[in-house]
Amino acid sequence: MTYDSVTGLRAEQLGPVLHLTLDRADRRNAINDVVLDAMIGHLAAAGIDESVRVIRIDAEGPDFCAGSDLIANNARSERKPRVGSTQRRLPNKANRFIPLMLETQVPIVTVVRGWAAGLGFHIALASDFCVAADNARFWEPFMARGFTPDSGAAWLLPRVIGLVRTRRLLMLGEEISGATAAEWGIIHGAHPEGELDSVARELITKLSEAPTVALGLTKWLLQSGNGLDLDRHLQNEAMALELSSRSEDFREGLAAFREKRDAKYQGR
Repeated sequence: MTYDSVTGLRAEQLGPVLHLTLDRADRRNAINDVVLDAMIGHLAAAGIDESVRVIRIDAEGPDFCAGSDLIANNARSERKPRVGSTQRRLPNKANRFIPLMLETQVPIVTVVRGWAAGLGFHIALASDFCVAADNARFWEPFMARGFTPDSGAAWLLPRVIGLVRTRRLLMLGEEISGATAAEWGIIHGAHPEGELDSVARELITKLSEAPTVALGLTKWLLQSGNGLDLDRHLQNEAMALELSSRSEDFREGLAAFREKRDAKYQGR
């Protein structure tokens, strides 16, 4: 498969890692429909591309993402849109992208510098791992703009940090630093900005060398388990175990254990 760049998004596969870099620094990497459509397409393709074992999402410039580019997305026509245009549009845009991040069995690592607001915040939340600069700024701008949260904020946040802290972010509009986001368990870790790339590379390398089938099925179990009772979840565990134990990486893991060496997983 090929992963083409578009205006505002650089896409490149380097070995087992698909790099998606937001590249609209003049707009603080706010995401317009062109960028969002490309990211949706790339995630869907990577989910079935056996050569991709990790997806990295980062950004050019001092800020990660200022959220959706409301000005660009609402400037398509001079005419007032029909009633219900937002309800019709969102299922094919941000409300498709965030579930896709959660559902794809390829692990996603997000690297955040500067501001991560709105949709940018939610991309970090929906990632499997997010590493951020300790002075990064996470913000939900909705109350300051007079409208309600989008792209899964009110679903994602309570499951990660509980209702009390969620109210502080969504209803009071409090900003938090990367260090606080790590302390609250929103992100995987916060680091000095100068160390961020090396930390991200180490994490991505570890994931790219892991048993990809077992890693993806574990991600699926974690996500699907949210809405299931224990009996149904245990059925899913049994199926995941059946599939992972038939993988080449499982056989390599057993061989490495017997031979007292490090396993060399090929992602198959």
